[in-house]
Parts: sequence; structure tokens; C-alpha cells
Amino acid sequence: MKLSRDTWLIFQRQVLIMCRTPVWILVGILQPVCYLLLFAPLLRAALVTEGAQSQADAYRVYVPGLLTALALMGGLFTGFSLLGELRAGIIERSRVTPVSRAALLLGRALREVVALLVQALLVTLLALPFGLSVSPAHLVLAFLLLGLIVLMASSVSYGLALLIGDDAALGPVVNTLAQPLALLSGTLLPIALGPRWLRTAAEWNPLYWAVEGMRALFRGDAGAPAVFNGLLLTSGLAALAVAWSARLFAVRIR
Repeated sequence: MKLSRDTWLIFQRQVLIMCRTPVWILVGILQPVCYLLLFAPLLRAALVTEGAQSQADAYRVYVPGLLTALALMGGLFTGFSLLGELRAGIIERSRVTPVSRAALLLGRALREVVALLVQALLVTLLALPFGLSVSPAHLVLAFLLLGLIVLMASSVSYGLALLIGDDAALGPVVNTLAQPLALLSGTLLPIALGPRWLRTAAEWNPLYWAVEGMRALFRGDAGAPAVFNGLLLTSGLAALAVAWSARLFAVRIR
């Protein structure tokens, strides 16, 4: 009960800070919008083998991958904000309060979930004029899957930030982790277009199932096995990531 209350208090404060500088939400979607406008129109011919008969079909394949990449990259780079707060003494001042150490991390992670979901909603709305269509119920389920990815990625990023403690070293580590995960999950193009060895390797990547689940939901197929597999894997990994980073936070921030 105390953890829930403390998490809610930290989350409210973090959202208030975010609302004071909403420009960062818009800045965060500039790159995804460029891909949406300048890269996605090229995909119709490339995705014929995946059943893309129109530009709308291409967007239904590409947008879920783009949103997953946005969630993964956005989540993994949140550790830099924690390092900034540590240097500014914000975390130091929080230590003297009776607030749970786990809540200090979880409230921040949930703030990142909200911020990334707002960005994902804006990207989805921008794709509608290009023919993208998805039912609200399926979109809510897709955003639940997306939120779990952000929670997992941001928790991992906070843990890495506490372990490494240096911006210059954290950047290469995050890039080394993010690039193979994103490419091997089929965020740019479906893994089904690749050779057998690549498809086999992708099946060991939990994010692959998340991307496939997102694409199934955007097609309107909520009963696809990839949806269940994606939700199950990301839920489990998010729980493990939160537990690991919260424990690390409690040990390092005394």
C-alpha cells in the first residue's frame, strides 16, 4: 500500500515537471515522423510478399514496428535523465524523505511510459491520413503492449545508469544493446523477409514477438498467438527489470 501511494506521488510530480516542458514530447517524435513520411511510402513494393496491396497495408505493417522502436529507444535512453538528477542532487534530497526507494524509480519509469504513449498516439494519428486504420479496442491492447516495452526498457536503463554512473560510458552500452534488439525484432521490415537463420534467431528475441503482436493487432487479429506471446514475454521481462533496477536503486541510493 505504501509503495503504491509513494509511486503515485512521485509519478504525479514527474508528470507535472514533464507538462512544464511539453516541447520535449514533440522533439521526441521528430525522427519517427521523418521515417513515417519519408521511408514508409517506399515500402509498398517491398512488402508485396507480406500481402501489402495498398499503401494502407504497408502502413499497417510499418507503423507497429516504428512504435516499438520508439518505445525501445526512448526507454533505453532514460538513464541519462537519472544521471542528471544524481548530479544535480535531486535524488540526494529525496533520500531524507520516507518515500520508498523503489517508488522513486517506479514513479519515474511510469512517467516515461506516459510520455512515450503520448508520442505513439501522435505518430498513429499522423499515419491515419495515409490510410492506416485500426479499431480503438485493438489500439488500446497494442498500447498496453507498448507500455510494457517502455517500462521494461526504462527500468533496464535506470539500472545500467546506476551501475555505470557515467554519461560517456552509458551511451555506447545503450547503443550496443538497442541496435541488435531493434533490428532483430523486425522494426524496419518484417523478419519474414529474411533468410531462415535470421528468422530463427529472431524467435529468441522477446521484442520480435512484441512487434509481431503489434502488427497482428493493427491487422485486427487479436487472437493471433503472437499477441499472447508478446504480452506474456514483455510482462515477465518488465517485472524482472523493475525488480532488478528497484533493488539496485535501494542498494545504491542510501
